[in-house]
Amino acid sequence: MPFELPSLPYSLDALAPTISKETLEFHYGKHHNAYVTNLNKLTEGKPEAGKPLEEIIVTAEGGLFNNAAQVWNHTFYWNCLKPGGGGAPSGTLAEAINRDFGSFDKCKEELAAAGATQFGSGWAWLVSDNGKLKVTKTANADLPLKYNQTALLTVDVWEHAYYIDYRNARPNYLAAVIDKLLNWDFAAENFTKVSY
Repeated sequence: MPFELPSLPYSLDALAPTISKETLEFHYGKHHNAYVTNLNKLTEGKPEAGKPLEEIIVTAEGGLFNNAAQVWNHTFYWNCLKPGGGGAPSGTLAEAINRDFGSFDKCKEELAAAGATQFGSGWAWLVSDNGKLKVTKTANADLPLKYNQTALLTVDVWEHAYYIDYRNARPNYLAAVIDKLLNWDFAAENFTKVSY
């Protein structure tokens, strides 16, 4: 069964003005869709066609890895955002952030810095690594799954994620997404899957 472009968890204009409808039309409708299309071409008639996406990611290399990982990364990213998001986490995730970063503000600062300093295309992540929360960054399609880390949140810093709305001002995009769109409920849900 071919891989499919998952539905967005909100309408194309729901994240405006922080992320415009035009950006989502291109980012989701063109870029994410192209990764799905390419992945189906690369797996057609091959054993990978019947495998879960995560299984392909941890064993694949080259173009197969890039397209499979980008399908996963983008699907995850859309769920990391929500209209009226931002704010602060609560409960056990908030406690873990305070424990490992010292404060929620420090966590946000590290996430923004990781995204701003990622050279070229990539991702900024909040992950759980052996029970400890940390901020990481990956280039291109790379992702925490390859390093046995559990992704809690991500922000896409490929240019197509922000260039229509922010031009070359990546730090402004990061600040706006972190403050206004991050879905801390989704992060908390991912945190419940972490084993210590």
